[in-house]
Amino acid sequence: MNYFKKIFWFLIFFYSAMYYPKLYQKDTLKGEFTYNLKAKFDKRIDKYHEELFVLKVGERKAFFASIVSLKGDSVMGKSGTTTHNADGSITLGWKTGVAIPKTNFNFTIIQTNENVQYFDSAAMSLFTYKQPVLSNWELADETKIINTITCKKAKVKFKGRNWIAWYAPEIPFPYGPMKFSGLPGLIIKITDEKEDFDFELVKSLPSSQLKGKFINIKQSRYTGAIETTQAKLKQTQKIADENAAVVLASYGTTIIKGQEMIKQREKAREENEKHKNPLELED
Repeated sequence: MNYFKKIFWFLIFFYSAMYYPKLYQKDTLKGEFTYNLKAKFDKRIDKYHEELFVLKVGERKAFFASIVSLKGDSVMGKSGTTTHNADGSITLGWKTGVAIPKTNFNFTIIQTNENVQYFDSAAMSLFTYKQPVLSNWELADETKIINTITCKKAKVKFKGRNWIAWYAPEIPFPYGPMKFSGLPGLIIKITDEKEDFDFELVKSLPSSQLKGKFINIKQSRYTGAIETTQAKLKQTQKIADENAAVVLASYGTTIIKGQEMIKQREKAREENEKHKNPLELED
C-alpha cells in the first residue's frame, strides 16, 4: 500500500471512529421541530438547495443539526464493524452494501439563553466557538398566520444580511433555526431580505409523543471540542480541504498526474469561490 493510500484510509477510519454513537441523554425532550431550508448557495444559478434540519429543545438548551447528518450518525452507529488484525491493530469499517447519507452540513449548534455555540470539524479535530444571543431584534406590530400558527414579525441584521422573522408567542421557546434565537417565542419562519435563504417550520412533534423522551444527540458532536473563533475555524477548514485535495489528487496515480489534478482542483475551487453565496457574509 503506497504512502498516500495509507494516509487516505487512516483519515477515513480515524474520522469514522469519532462517529460511533454515544448519545446525550441528560436533557428531557421538551420540543422537536423540523425546518425546511431553501438556499441559493451559488450566484450563477437560480436553483435552490433544500434540506431538512431539526431543532431539539431540552430543559436548558436546544440542539440544531441537519437531519441527513443525524441519519448518517445512526447508520454509522448501526453498521460499523471492528476487525482485529493479526498484528494487533484494529480496522474500523462498514457492513457490505451500507451507504452513509451525505450532507455538507455536519455542524451542530447549541442554543441557550446566554449564547449560541457552533461545533464543526476540520481534518481530524472538532472545533467550537461561541457567540452571544442576538440582542438587536426589532419587534414589529404585525401578525401573520403561518401553517395555522399565529406569528408576530421581527427584523434583525446578522452577519451582513437583513432578516425577517416570524415567531410564535404561543410556543414559549426562545429558539429558532441556525443561530437565530432570543425572541419571545419559537421562530416559525425566517427569510433574508434577498430571499436567498429561507427556513420554515414544516413539522413538530406532538406533546403526547414527547413524554419520556430525551435529547438523542451524540456527545462526539459537541464534547471535547477545541475552542477557537469563527474566522480561525474557516481558515483551518480551508487548509484541511486543500490538504485533502492534495492527497486525493495523488491517490492511485503518478506524481505528474497528481500535480495536474491538484492544479485543476485549485482552479475550480477559485472559480467556485467567486460565486459563493454563504448565509453569513461576515465572520
